[in-house]
Amino acid sequence: MTDSDTLSRFLFEHAGIRGNLVHLDASWQAVLSAHEYPETVRNPLGEALAAVALLSATIKFNGSLILQAQGSGPIRTLVAQATHEHTVRGLARWSGEVPAEQRLDARFGEGRLVLTVEHETGEPYQGVVPLEGQQLSEAIERYFGQSEQLPTRLWLASSADRAAGLLLQRMPGSETIDEDWERICMLAATVTPEELVELPSDQLLHRLFHEESVRLFEPDPMAFRCGCSRTRIENTVKLLGENEVDSILAEQGFIQVICEFCNREYRFDSVDTRQIFAEHTRHETPASQH
Repeated sequence: MTDSDTLSRFLFEHAGIRGNLVHLDASWQAVLSAHEYPETVRNPLGEALAAVALLSATIKFNGSLILQAQGSGPIRTLVAQATHEHTVRGLARWSGEVPAEQRLDARFGEGRLVLTVEHETGEPYQGVVPLEGQQLSEAIERYFGQSEQLPTRLWLASSADRAAGLLLQRMPGSETIDEDWERICMLAATVTPEELVELPSDQLLHRLFHEESVRLFEPDPMAFRCGCSRTRIENTVKLLGENEVDSILAEQGFIQVICEFCNREYRFDSVDTRQIFAEHTRHETPASQH
């Protein structure tokens, strides 16, 4: 098993179709280290993480792409995020026993899929579709068919060691022949979850498309990065309001905030919180005029 923590782009040179392959190893282990997930939650989370890494590589942007699956069933929320810098993070929330049955409605109940593009500058863009289908990949494909009108296919797999995925997409503006798209998708559909997880990119592409003209580009490294910081947590504390913060301090002696994505702990005592609200007051108070 090679291609550790990489995203590889490839192109069907005469068909107007592009593809991405992702393998997440250490980055996937970093996500798993934050919480003890049962297998029935772990696997869809790994698939979501692979999916968001694949999808982020299809758009040109500076910012992050966030995939959220929200439902009324045992898995309440599943969040995966990838950035233009090829970093990922993710988490899942669930209650009770999650069934082994892989159908979305069995694990999520009635739900929705939300895809959000957050740019470093400008307003975020968000699309929402019902969380329907046998697997997460089907719901994502439906989103691209309905919201983006961009034919897209995904194959996702996850184990305790690796999350992996394969994406095919018609290139915008290309005059792809339907027969080419259908043939290449049919070839890709022969991939097994074991092959996705275990085979290096070049071997997998040869196994699937050895009769096609495929150009494989140099891979980009992927990594886990949470993105939490003391400054961001201070802003969260600030939102509680000074009275609420003083009440917590009187009861506990400190405020403890633990990041759900990476389990990093932040602590604030009365000196810290006075400084937070003093800075807030300075920023909010207009300068005196004489």
